[in-house]
Amino acid sequence: MNVFLWIVAGVLAAFFLGAGANKLLQSKAKLGANPQMKWTEDFSAGTLKFIGAVEVLGAIGLILPALLDIAPILVPLAAVGLAITMAGAIVVHVRRKEYQVLGINAVVLILAVVLAIFRFGPNSF
Repeated sequence: MNVFLWIVAGVLAAFFLGAGANKLLQSKAKLGANPQMKWTEDFSAGTLKFIGAVEVLGAIGLILPALLDIAPILVPLAAVGLAITMAGAIVVHVRRKEYQVLGINAVVLILAVVLAIFRFGPNSF
């Protein structure tokens, strides 16, 4: 089970690191030019940078605390935070009637919840 959880954490970390870095490094106009990122029209540039920073920090929080064995409780807390982020993404896409992206959002949300559930507890690492 531990290997499975490390794989889930790695996949989620890669996903959120890429998505967050994309939001941090690109302008709002460039993000909005992507057909999959039309939702960015509803948010300010500062909010998009904040979302990107949350995703990058969450990705780091999924791996480093457990890898370094320093405050490993941060792993499930990061997973919970990223699950909340994905729940917010689902709400935004439903309001905008962008149903084609809900599948990936739901899968990422479920993976984050699974990681959070199984990483809480005394025997989780």
